Order: sequence, then structure tokens, then C-alpha cells
Amino acid sequence: MAQTGIVAVYYESSSDVAISTLQACYDGGIRVFEFTNRGNFAHEIFRELSRHCALHCQEMILGAGSVIDAPTAAIYLQMGARFIVGPSFNPEIARLCNRRQVPYIPGCGTVTEICTAQEAGCDVCKVFPGEVLGPRFVKAVKAPMPWTQLMVTGGVEPTEENLTAWFKAGAMCVGMGSKLFNVNECSSDGKCLDYITNKCRNALEIAAKAKNQF
Repeated sequence: MAQTGIVAVYYESSSDVAISTLQACYDGGIRVFEFTNRGNFAHEIFRELSRHCALHCQEMILGAGSVIDAPTAAIYLQMGARFIVGPSFNPEIARLCNRRQVPYIPGCGTVTEICTAQEAGCDVCKVFPGEVLGPRFVKAVKAPMPWTQLMVTGGVEPTEENLTAWFKAGAMCVGMGSKLFNVNECSSDGKCLDYITNKCRNALEIAAKAKNQF
């Protein structure tokens, strides 16, 4: 996460489409991929992604997002999740992930929530929703707690202006979803996978440039 600066955040109900999209991201340089638990049988799609990564994308770190309770987290851990992300902090998930030595990245919107998560063993906290809290929140948190590692999700865009603002504020990395997978911007010949690959590659280049400035 810290190395590339970008986590791809994605959900799709079709395993074939999800696998193709993950592969397109991998080809574009993405090495951390968060598949969100947003639909029925999402864990079954995740299982297929996990198997694909083991065979074809061995450098990809695949994790599960939108996880709000420990039983759901346990399902994804059993299917090979290498990290768990949630929109909020749940101490039971923290306890479970600590036992399995798998990173848990909870969503936090206040300094108290971040401190509580850190006390529970969370090395990285998710600033969520990013578009509401803004870069100034990240900067304000980092001032008295410079050891804090923050991943921003929500409202992140693959533009130089947006990414520079987050990394300048002190974000360790950003999670990017709809702005990275906007199929409405695909070329007219339908090469959406090529579009995603190029979009990821360009976003990573912008992120690398922004991170190197600070």
C-alpha cells in the first residue's frame, strides 16, 4: 500500500467480469486490490479472484472490503483475504484479524476512533468518507500523531490535483473505486479492459510523482 500509494476498490457480481477487471488492474501495475462485500454471494466471487491471483497474479495482495462483522471477516479470511477493510471500527474484527495476523483497516472519522483502532492493533486506518473529511482532516490528525498511517477512501480521483492534495496532507495511500472503473469513459470500440489498464497505469504514475514530492 505504501509503496504504490493506490488500492483498487471494486465490486462486481459476475466472477468472469471481476476476474478480467482484476487482471486488467494487475497489468496496469496495481498490486493491492480490495474486493468489496456489497452483494449477495460476494464471497463466492472473492473465492474465484483469490484462486486467479494464486495462479496468474502472484504479486497481487487481495483483500476484502465493506466488512462490518467478525463472522463475515472470518469467511473472507478462510478464502485467502490478506487484509480486511471496513467502513467502521469493530473490535471483534480486530481481535479476529490479530489472531490470524492479517491487517485490519477500519473506517474512522474522528481522532478518537483512530486512537481506539490503533490501541486494538490496527496499523492502518481508513479515512472515510474522504470527500466529507477532506485533506485538511488528514493533515490535522498527522500533526499530533505523526506515526499514524492513513488510507483515504471516498472521493479520490486519479488526477494530479486530487492525489497531490491527499499525499501532501500526509496520506499513506488512497483507495480508488468508481473513478478508476468508469466504464462510461471506455473507448467506442469497447476496449474497456485496455481502458482500465491504462487508467491504472496513469494513476500510479501520478501517485508516484505526488508521493515523491513530500
